[in-house]
Amino acid sequence: MAGARIWTSIPGPGKPLVLYRLKVKYPRRRAGLMTNTISATGRAETIKGVLKPMVTLSQIRYLQRNQRVLLWVMLMLVFCMVPLLHARSPLFTEISNASGLDFHHFNGMTGQYYFPEMTGQGGGFIDYDNDGDLDVYLLQGALMARHETMADALFPSSEQVPTDRLFRNDLKRDEDGKVTIQFTDVTQTSGINGVEYGMGLACGDFNNDGYPDLYITNYGPNKMLFNNGDGTFRDVTQQTGTGDELWGTSAAAFDYDRDGWLDLYLVNYVYFDVNDHKRCYANNSKRDYCGPSAFVSQKDRFFRNKGDGTFEDVTQKVLVDYQPGSGLGIVTFDANNDGWLDIYVANDGQPNQLWISQDGQSFMDEALFAGAAVNMNGQAEASMGIGAGDFDNDGDEDLIMTHIMGESNTLYLNDGTAFFEDRTIAVGLSAISLAYTAFGTNWLDVDNDGWLDLFMGNGAVLVIESLALKNDPYPLHQSNLLFRNEQGVRFKDITATAGPAFALSEVTRGAAFGDIDNDGDIDILLSNNNGAARLLRNDVGNKNNWVGLKLVHPQTGSDVLGTRVILQTAEKKTMLRQVRIEGSYCSTNDPRLVFGLGQQETVQAVDILWNDGTRETWTSPSINQYSTLKMGHVNKRP
Repeated sequence: MAGARIWTSIPGPGKPLVLYRLKVKYPRRRAGLMTNTISATGRAETIKGVLKPMVTLSQIRYLQRNQRVLLWVMLMLVFCMVPLLHARSPLFTEISNASGLDFHHFNGMTGQYYFPEMTGQGGGFIDYDNDGDLDVYLLQGALMARHETMADALFPSSEQVPTDRLFRNDLKRDEDGKVTIQFTDVTQTSGINGVEYGMGLACGDFNNDGYPDLYITNYGPNKMLFNNGDGTFRDVTQQTGTGDELWGTSAAAFDYDRDGWLDLYLVNYVYFDVNDHKRCYANNSKRDYCGPSAFVSQKDRFFRNKGDGTFEDVTQKVLVDYQPGSGLGIVTFDANNDGWLDIYVANDGQPNQLWISQDGQSFMDEALFAGAAVNMNGQAEASMGIGAGDFDNDGDEDLIMTHIMGESNTLYLNDGTAFFEDRTIAVGLSAISLAYTAFGTNWLDVDNDGWLDLFMGNGAVLVIESLALKNDPYPLHQSNLLFRNEQGVRFKDITATAGPAFALSEVTRGAAFGDIDNDGDIDILLSNNNGAARLLRNDVGNKNNWVGLKLVHPQTGSDVLGTRVILQTAEKKTMLRQVRIEGSYCSTNDPRLVFGLGQQETVQAVDILWNDGTRETWTSPSINQYSTLKMGHVNKRP
């Protein structure tokens, strides 16, 4: 019902009845919140949301003698005013400047249309100092050609040599509960020395010393950085054997063979030589960036952790009949619910790959057979970003893929046995995504109602003609999108209510997801190509109840990546989450799990399938706080 008119009267001795018409627009629910407006007309002052009748003293005395009338009027006013208590506020607040997260990406553009300039970078969350709050790592670009100087750049950096940046989160909580997020740039003292053309990163405790390490992918040589545990990192690329000279993009850290050591899957893109790059043109015959089809696809690399500080390349041994596919994104998940982690790789313009684990010994690409290689029309799409999550809460993880403008983003619905159906049109994601090129994406329960919502970070890869005609200096920018999950049936576009940051038009590439202020809801870190990094604080999720979990190894305290958790509420609603850091595009995410409970206050059970195949059930779940669970000691917590 769009609205209602309520007529009431206030009589007075010797006075005619005074009619007040309240026009009430009833609230519409969006992302768990409500909106409303109330206006009043009649013999009253008309102001938004407030009714101020001109009532005389004699009328007031009359009303005092007529309590039934007064009570009725008061009840009607309360009825009309209650929705104001739920007036809409933005879902997210952009806090980069306020928190000291000062970073501007430099893409090295000099007018030569070098392919990596447009492709862009990621970033991510890592608690590198193990103090319980998430720190931020942001990847930087560089000049592409050796002979170029900063004077040649179309958008020069304020730094003569731009570098990756590491920001320490000095989170503070006052006695009154007020939380202050303040970042300190610790790049100079950290030893990261990221001067390459940065692309992506993965983090995990590769040497089992209790501190998360970093693997950095670049256009050019990648780097493995071991965490010294004192706030610094050391470069161990050569010693570990994880160097790679190709164009690396996304990477995933996980223990594929259950030997207790994190392995590494590196996604590579195409072969691009800055000294021999191709010239490509748009439909209007003007110079533009080439697409991946103009270049040769490069092979991914699969590194097995030997447990002695070194890795071995097992790509050909483990990936059966492997063929390169211009990869940009990766996610690990148990596609067929057999207890072993599988791998899904998003390829740009070529069929995607679904590597099904053969009991931890090898992997077979079953994407085509499973219905997850191409879309419903049998077409390979320009896959870039990727996320795995249980869209319909049926106990298995589904896939979301982001694509280029003119191709819809794609939702692959999993039946639990690794058979997928393209449900993009049915869930309402097709039409709206056609106008955008999306990169960073993932599932997150924005309002903690127990249903996973969707974020999509947008920015074109080909010049947008309408912007070019306005002499826009960087005509690739677009706004981002946010969708609310309507209980596993459809998505609703709630971008307009998400906050001012969603009205910005930028070139978003990476998007990382995590709880930056430890308040029980998921915040978003955006890596913008040739733009400022943005941190979006979630301001609505913790208004609902939630359960937060950190799953760790009993000896090292490190996150047990690959662990799957199923939470069942008292109302028999089940939610599945997996401990992972990869997903989205070239980014790394918070490994902690957050389950939204809505207004429910009890949890029936938490079932844990650890990454080594063992199971435990937590019998005393706590709500509205993070709980650390140790493998093998779940119910032995102090």
